[in-house]
Formats: sequence, structure tokens, C-alpha cells
Amino acid sequence: MLKTIAVAATFSAVAGAGFVGHGELTARTQTLTRTQNVVATKTVRHGHLDSFTGTRKIRVNGYSVNVSCSGRTAARKPVVMLMAGAGDGLDTMAGLQRTLSKEDRVCSYDRLGEGRSDQPKGPQTIRDSGEILTGVLDRIAGDRPVVLAAHSLGGLIAGRYAPDHQDRVKGLVLMDATIPALKASILKVIPETATGIAAEVRAQVISINEGQNPEQIVIPDAEVRSAGDIPVQIIKHEAQFGGIPDYGPALEQAWSEGQQQWRALSRRSVLSTAAGSGHYIHVDRPDLAVKAIQTVTDQAAAARW
Repeated sequence: MLKTIAVAATFSAVAGAGFVGHGELTARTQTLTRTQNVVATKTVRHGHLDSFTGTRKIRVNGYSVNVSCSGRTAARKPVVMLMAGAGDGLDTMAGLQRTLSKEDRVCSYDRLGEGRSDQPKGPQTIRDSGEILTGVLDRIAGDRPVVLAAHSLGGLIAGRYAPDHQDRVKGLVLMDATIPALKASILKVIPETATGIAAEVRAQVISINEGQNPEQIVIPDAEVRSAGDIPVQIIKHEAQFGGIPDYGPALEQAWSEGQQQWRALSRRSVLSTAAGSGHYIHVDRPDLAVKAIQTVTDQAAAARW
């Protein structure tokens, strides 16, 4: 069963809390320890721009949201917002944030139901999650442009948020983002007649997308919309799916096709493969993640806004 969950979590990219694979547990523990050692948790009032360093809880739409920021805001450079995958808190982004903040202003946050943010009051939509993101950006970035750098489910949320917020989002980095039509892909690849581990994976992915995840977020399939002429870096994993007899290659192909679909976000989209990496690209190949984010940030800064 544990093997089934790990495979389902990798393919769906929306693993629930405690679903662990590709060695991310060690990285998560290490970054959590570092974060707890160097920052203090505080509460701030709503209604002003927060240019703090460390971790604070802010009020957004009646919820307490855990936010971490570091680095200085440079003239004409956007603020980088890191977005973790499902089942992960901002702690998984701590190493990436620490490196990036040497040159840029970088923040991360726990979505509702994740990390040390409040639990949602009920089922959430992608739009609900986007409204929380808007509230956080209002507080930590104000009128400044932002670059969203996101992993897994965070990537899907970022990819659907950017088209509706082109005045604010000036660049995207998607790290093995959940594919745009995940449910349709799993139903196509693994038929209802499947048995054994394949049937379990099919059921697991469907239930996760229907809201059985820590954020209680329902994740419908949708076409990719344009986010304008912004720089976009899309990075997919290299490690192949395994452990699902008869269906592994087809699942891998569906995932790759889904990453290609994200290119419709912008004519300036670039798709690459992180050599030697599993689903957690920012853990397995942090060098590639840092380079992609810095490239997009510099390109966004060079544009007029």
C-alpha cells in the first residue's frame, strides 16, 4: 500500500501530508530544522506592506497564514514567491529561499491546510487558493511585480493564477507542476477494468483531485490560458515511473505531454528536463531550480513594468 501511495503521489503531484518519495523526507527535516533555528514567529496587523525578514503569521481573508521572507528588495527587480506542492509546507523551500535571497527578495508561504497556516473551513477551489495568494502578495509585495516559482500542485495553482493577474505576475517557474488535465489522463491511461496496484493508483489520484487532500482543494481539469508575454521556465523530472505493470510508460508519456501543455502560458516558455531528478526537482537538482528562477527574475526585471 505504501508503494501504491508513493507512485500515486508522484504521478498526481498532489500528495497528501505524509506521502513521501524520492528522498524528500530527509530534505524536509533538514530545512525545517534550519528554519526553526533562525526565525521567530510573530503576528502582524493587516493593512500595510510588510518588509520583514523571518517568519510571520498574517491575516488574510479571516485566516492566519504562515509566511517567510528574506533578502532585500532591489530596484526594478520583482519579488520571488516560492510555492510548495501539496502535503508540503514552506519548509521544503527553505534551502532554495536561502540561496536565492542572497540576490533577491524571496518569500514563501503555507497554503491553507499546509504547514503552520490555518485549516480551510471547507472544500476549496483553485480560485479560493488564488485569493489567499493575492492577499499574501498584497502584504509582502504591494505594487511590486512578482515571479512565481512553484512545485507540483503549487505549479498548477501558479499556472492558473498568472493569466488572471498579468498586471502583477511577470514571470513563472514551474517545477514538475501538476499537469493541466490530470484526471482525464489517469482515466485514459488506466482503465476502470484495471486491477491490483494500477486500480489503487487510479482511485488514489481521482480521490486526491476531488478534494481528498490536506488543502481540501478540488482540482478540475482545465485548458492552459495565456499569461501574456512573460518569461516562463518549465522543468520536468527525468526519473521514470516504475512499479505499475503495463501502465508505467503510458503514465510517463501523459506526464510529459502535460508539461508540454504548460508552454501555452507564454510564447517565451522554455521546457527542460532536470537530469537525474525525481519529482522534487528543487531538492534533487537545486542548482537547476536556482538557475531557472534567477534567469526568469532577471528577464522580468529587464522588461518594462
